Amino acid sequence: MRRVVFNQKGGVGKSTITVNLAAIAASLGKRVLVIDLDPQGNSSHYLTGDTASDPRQGAAGLFQQMLSISLFGKKTSSFISETRFPGLSLMASHPELAELMIKLESRYKMFKLKEALDALGDDYDEIWIDTPPALNFYTRSALIAAERCLIPFDCDTFSRHALLGLMDSVAEIRADHNPALSIEGIVVNQYQPRASLPKRMVEELRAQGLPVLDPPLPASVKIRESHEACSPMIYLEPRHKLSQAFSALYQSLTA
Repeated sequence: MRRVVFNQKGGVGKSTITVNLAAIAASLGKRVLVIDLDPQGNSSHYLTGDTASDPRQGAAGLFQQMLSISLFGKKTSSFISETRFPGLSLMASHPELAELMIKLESRYKMFKLKEALDALGDDYDEIWIDTPPALNFYTRSALIAAERCLIPFDCDTFSRHALLGLMDSVAEIRADHNPALSIEGIVVNQYQPRASLPKRMVEELRAQGLPVLDPPLPASVKIRESHEACSPMIYLEPRHKLSQAFSALYQSLTA
């Protein structure tokens, strides 16, 4: 199963959701790969504590190789590294991804990520792809390569206004390039149940028939501690309410 976590708005928790759901899967004994396509590298830092990988490795190395034709090209697995968390591997980001994007777009390499992941065969039970906060080359490549799309939503008025357009963008990719792609659901992040606005917004989304997933992820300062410790919640504090919410959300996806 390949999932992409996508929202064109920044700061909605894409990297946090990607890493924590992937960590839940790994903690259950699955072989899991996280691919970080955001040049900012938040998922990579979250899992490793490093600010940048070697540009010859990780996602930057893979995409650099796509710009040349070689009989001796490296296998996709060569650009993947293990993390300190059992069963959880990473194709790390690098700032050089931003510089590569124009070249990749001009040579129409959008389908190459799918080909690279197809080459992994059955190496992984699940692949989770973190994307930049924009509908750009890397996001389109991820949507073409994935089977399911999760959309983080932070109960913000601007997020709500952009939501339908975002879903239309996914539908366009599905119609034009990837008929296997589906929107698995909307993940409500930083939810405050005692505040009236978040509760009303979620109710309105459901009334519109949009696929809002349960449970919402509660707001908690503990997630900042998780980022600082470079440790997903399930490993940092498995009994915390946020860890339990991530676990319940993952179970709802795999039920």
